Amino acid sequence: MAVTRTIVVAGAGIGGLTAALALAKQGFRIVVLEKAERLEEAGAGLQLSPNASRILVELGLQPRLAASAVTPQSINIMSARDGGEIARLPLGEAANFRAGAPYWVVHRADLQTALQAQVDHSPDIELRLGCQFEDVTAHAKGLTVVQRHGNARQQELAVALIGADGIWSAVRHHLFPEVQPQFSGLIAWRGTLDATALPREYTSPRVQLWMGPRAHLVAYPISGGRRINVVAIVPGTWNRPGWSAPGEANEIKAAFSQQWPATARMLIGAVDEWRRWALFTVPDIGGWSDGAIALLGDAAHAMLPFAAQGAGMAIEDAAVLAKALSECAGDNTAGIPAALKRYGRLRRSRVLRVQRAARRSGQIYHLTGPLALARDLAIKSLGPRRMLARQDWIYDWRA
Repeated sequence: MAVTRTIVVAGAGIGGLTAALALAKQGFRIVVLEKAERLEEAGAGLQLSPNASRILVELGLQPRLAASAVTPQSINIMSARDGGEIARLPLGEAANFRAGAPYWVVHRADLQTALQAQVDHSPDIELRLGCQFEDVTAHAKGLTVVQRHGNARQQELAVALIGADGIWSAVRHHLFPEVQPQFSGLIAWRGTLDATALPREYTSPRVQLWMGPRAHLVAYPISGGRRINVVAIVPGTWNRPGWSAPGEANEIKAAFSQQWPATARMLIGAVDEWRRWALFTVPDIGGWSDGAIALLGDAAHAMLPFAAQGAGMAIEDAAVLAKALSECAGDNTAGIPAALKRYGRLRRSRVLRVQRAARRSGQIYHLTGPLALARDLAIKSLGPRRMLARQDWIYDWRA
């Protein structure tokens, strides 16, 4: 195939693989560089609301996710202050009808496996594992992307480079070396447990959100309902970069002490093994591109996970990026820099709004004392219909 149609994507995470599939549909040849020798399980559960699932369905992923994705029937909002449920937001068919696409919860590894399988079946995508982006040079013919595999260096002539290589992005460092991830002061503790380890009433297909003093807890089924994903968010000073460091069970159990209801403490106590993840964000960098190089997903806008939209925003980025570049396939590559600027303009305001919503949600979840009481009363007074309507700007957004 002609090298003039080649786009290099750095990173084979959710955003990078989705971008590869979306760009291949527009007629480009895609080379995906991934420094890991193999794509292994990373993280735990993901919530994929209709804005993201719609794009995956359009890319043909639904059959590959049918056995593993769970469609929760509701989001149950619980208050540690009184130990009970204060709101129940219907999902299931209601979400599908309202937004035109399903609300899924899925193990990150299951989604990545489905994306990789789809990529492997695309003749226009080459996935290079154990191959790391190293440098890029712009010239009259496009870009020369330098990659490293072990001690060997290789060059690829491309019309564009997409940095989908996460919060510690090497591509972003190349473009904006002064931009550094910022520690939020919060730590996510993540783990899973076998669904059979809990009483049946706690394993129904639902998302449980527990709000409590200076912490919150989220639990939902994954892996076809066989496992329960648990995420606990607490403040802390440990800020080691990375996605998955071992966590001491007694430490997280102590954070959810007697002031938390028995059900929440039961979920914490039932987890097989804890991993922890220091939550970093990336400050607004303004433009997301420079010439024929652009950023996508966490590389551009890593955010707090309290709107459950980190993966969703990366998936949306991929769809908008492919649409912006759709007129540049074939020999019409001169317009790529302008198309990438347009992509950034289209995405930036929406992502900033989601980032603000995530920060605000985290603050609300962690309220204490009279403010927590006022929060609970306000949520009860809104009712499910008005609370769902407040999410329409996220869920029913069309790429």
